Amino acid sequence: MTTTDRRGALRAGALLALAGTLATGCSTAERTPKRSATPAPPAPGPRRFPGLPAQIEHGPRDQARVALTFHGQGDPATARALLAEAERAGARVTVLAVGRWLDAYPAMARRILDGGHELGNHTQRHLDINSMPEREAYAEITGCAGRLRRLTGSIGTWFRPSRTQRASPLVQRLAHRAGYPHVLSYDLDSLDFTSPGATTVIRTVAGQVRKGSVVSLHFGYADTVAALPAVLEEIDRRGLSAVTTTELLT
Repeated sequence: MTTTDRRGALRAGALLALAGTLATGCSTAERTPKRSATPAPPAPGPRRFPGLPAQIEHGPRDQARVALTFHGQGDPATARALLAEAERAGARVTVLAVGRWLDAYPAMARRILDGGHELGNHTQRHLDINSMPEREAYAEITGCAGRLRRLTGSIGTWFRPSRTQRASPLVQRLAHRAGYPHVLSYDLDSLDFTSPGATTVIRTVAGQVRKGSVVSLHFGYADTVAALPAVLEEIDRRGLSAVTTTELLT
């Protein structure tokens, strides 16, 4: 083959590669990596806890454990920073993910699970689910559940209603129909979503946390990232362990 022929072949190969990239709508670096030969095992699904209410706000008050629960949406870099900080402290957390967030950042589902944390359902669009008609509310729950199943093999461990601390009786029934025996609420609201400053978030959690607490926190807020190391240090100082919600109740 002449030098001219070789150059022509290289040019043709480059054009074919470019055409493939345009067809997929993403660069080579952005493409989803190939799955390994051995797929990841399915994520844990919901559990029924006999004797506990349909809506759970906290765990046992006689065991030195707490659950840090995160509403999952926002900048994935912030989410990864929070997960890494929890892991450095040996803490495991519960993430209630929004379906639209999983659509935008599907790799976050496996990142959460691979860190030893648990993953649940926080509705598809993060709207005021208690004010929705039955059909629409059910679609919010099952929409996110379907995305979780496709990404992880299960509908997640928990359902938490969006835009409210407690689910209405209707939403409780719809969640049960969708496969969640319990709705996960909380008894300690960090109010980090109001961006009050890291010091205030630390003070709020430190002032209210106790055995069995289920703490509400959020991905996507810089105050939460800045506050988490001190929050985890305070939890440890009190002799408490930060565990997943399932571990808290087991």
